[in-house]
Amino acid sequence: MATESPATRPVQVAEHPRLLKLKEMFNSKFGSIPKFYVRAPGRVNLIGEHVDYCGYSVLPMAIEQDLLIAVEPVKTYTLQLANTNPLYPYLSSIDLIISSKVRDFSTSATNIQIDKTKPLWHNYFLCGLKGIQEHFGLSNLTGMNCLVDGNIPPSSGLSSSSALVCCAGLVTLTVLGMNLSKVELAEICAKSERYIGTEGGGMDQSISFLAEEGTAKLIEFSPLRATNVNLPSGAVFVIANSCVEMNKAATSHFNIRVMECRLAAKLLAKYKSLQWNKVLQLEEVQAKLGISLEEMLLVTEDALHPEPYSPEEICRCLGITLEELRTQILSPNTHDVLIFKLYQRAKHVYSEAARVLQFKKICEEAPENMVQLLGELMNQSHMSCRDMYECSCPELDQLVDICRKFGAEGSRLTGAGWGGCTVSIVPADKLISFLANVHKAYYQRSDGSLAPEKQSLFATKPGGGALVFLEA
Repeated sequence: MATESPATRPVQVAEHPRLLKLKEMFNSKFGSIPKFYVRAPGRVNLIGEHVDYCGYSVLPMAIEQDLLIAVEPVKTYTLQLANTNPLYPYLSSIDLIISSKVRDFSTSATNIQIDKTKPLWHNYFLCGLKGIQEHFGLSNLTGMNCLVDGNIPPSSGLSSSSALVCCAGLVTLTVLGMNLSKVELAEICAKSERYIGTEGGGMDQSISFLAEEGTAKLIEFSPLRATNVNLPSGAVFVIANSCVEMNKAATSHFNIRVMECRLAAKLLAKYKSLQWNKVLQLEEVQAKLGISLEEMLLVTEDALHPEPYSPEEICRCLGITLEELRTQILSPNTHDVLIFKLYQRAKHVYSEAARVLQFKKICEEAPENMVQLLGELMNQSHMSCRDMYECSCPELDQLVDICRKFGAEGSRLTGAGWGGCTVSIVPADKLISFLANVHKAYYQRSDGSLAPEKQSLFATKPGGGALVFLEA
């Protein structure tokens, strides 16, 4: 239940090879044994892209890939972080400790500083830690030794960064011996991830804590709540990595889209004589008008033009100065943007929000052609992401086409886009041939341009949410 705290489970570490290896590496690194372990899953969003920060529902599920952190509280005020992944560079300006297998970071637990200009892995841990610290109003935190191990492909759109924020939040809460509900943790972690400079909406953190095995979730916001969505038994969801990495905090694309949606909401509100200066999300405009998503699409056609807006035109529409636009509405990293595509972004958001509700309705009613209908919605979603939201890339489009060619009823980008993964709905009886054909068509290229470690193509099923392991 969402009102409960994340579960704490006893575990025989010796019976779990990954936990055992993590325990051994922790002992080798710190000369001691972890007191507990925390896990948080990655996620795949089945439908509902770029709508959570606009106030609309999303439909993700947790995947089996996850982040694990082995933890030992210590009596000093030093936070020592290490990562088992040798691909990550060492990241400390304080302790330049580096070994062949572990990348380290060390800082004072009493003075947490997060560098927004560098979305490096340890900063995501610090986001989760700082979120819990600020929630409880703590000036000092106890120190801890932490070893991080993840098998979610980074920068793939499967939420490895948010999983680390959530893991760190639950680690800190457990070290403090305090309790929060899953909903409270999700809201704290969604807010605290913004310390890294990403204006996200909360989907990733919500599914990380609220996920349950065997079911996808409709995640709704304000207030945050989750509803089970039973997926079709005759189909499998397959994730394929395009092998194009996109770190959403390292590029302006994501934050520009957030701002375009905010500006579109304000212009729509002004057009309908609402208090536009208090409106931040496209959902608020619909709620204040009390009309359907389909009607909001018609309002968008009337109120906004397809040609890009300049900052000057936006100022004329709203009756404000450029200085007011920059200081009161735009985020610091969008001050220098010269064009805003408000019509296209609003059209995507309102149509995508409607597709989420249609997807849930089909899952509930379970018609005979359920898989085909869900596939059509996923295909429409990708077209909108590609053409109206412009968050795809040539490799994603190629991969989507290949997936459809070899048996997927629907395929779309998942996650922020501009790289990362696709998700496809595949009839169960076609799965084996689908995997073989997609692997051959996309990954076994004659130019050998795709690094083997990046090749991720796998069927997945809904996994469980974040929890704490205690060695039995």
